[in-house]
Amino acid sequence: MAAGALERDIFLPSTPAGLGRGLLLALLAHGLLIAALSLGVSWRVSPPEGIEAELWAAVPQIAAPRAAEPEPPPPPAAKPVPTPQPVKPVVKEEPVPDAQIAIEKAKRLEDKRKKDLAEKAAADKLAKQRKEDADKAKAEKLAEQKRKDESDKARAAWLAKKQEAALAAAREAQMQRIASLAGATGDANATGSALQSAGPSASYIGRIKAKIRPNVSFPDTIPGNPKVEVDVRLAPDGRIMSSRIVKASGVREWDDAVLRAIERTEVLPRDESGKVPPALIIGYQLRE
Repeated sequence: MAAGALERDIFLPSTPAGLGRGLLLALLAHGLLIAALSLGVSWRVSPPEGIEAELWAAVPQIAAPRAAEPEPPPPPAAKPVPTPQPVKPVVKEEPVPDAQIAIEKAKRLEDKRKKDLAEKAAADKLAKQRKEDADKAKAEKLAEQKRKDESDKARAAWLAKKQEAALAAAREAQMQRIASLAGATGDANATGSALQSAGPSASYIGRIKAKIRPNVSFPDTIPGNPKVEVDVRLAPDGRIMSSRIVKASGVREWDDAVLRAIERTEVLPRDESGKVPPALIIGYQLRE
């Protein structure tokens, strides 16, 4: 193994000789250079030496007399001693008791509460006013819509009534045409459209009045000729069920006398057809 290592070292470059000596010489040169620089700049740091010189005039001159020394100033006057001011006693602020702090705190809280209540009341008032305005606008809108609906409904009812009247007129004309073709049993001046009259005959009313007249008890001494109209309800056999005044004569005694006479009559005769109408309007005059 050693032989192999030696064989490899043959091909490696050789180490240069004198490396340690050169490094030592370089360090020595640098040290000398530093020492020379230090000695060369040391004179700049030392203070300069002083030089003394005595000056003489070329022509002799006499010196001027020495100036007189000024008199010393008088001693200052004694300052008056100030009168000492009386020392004011230091007022020590007493600490505010806890009760006072609590009162002030409670007052601040109460002021804040009042302010909050006032703000809340103002906000509630504003909200209420806005709600009232909205409700008023809504009510006006609903009223306008209602008026419009009523107008439309009235117009529709008018149109329907007009159509119904037109249909009734057409129906009446048709019935008259049919009656004229089939032959009606009414009078010559009859204006109805039925083949036979359903109401009482003209002579039937006279017979009823003749039936009731004997039961009327009233003196013929009052002026004028009062007339009263009475609604009489009848049973199928002619019995009087009820009677009431539908148009008064203006004379209370005459009206009561006619009602009493109808009650006394009790039963009315049948018509020529053998039937009794369920209701009659009878007009009675004092002098007929």
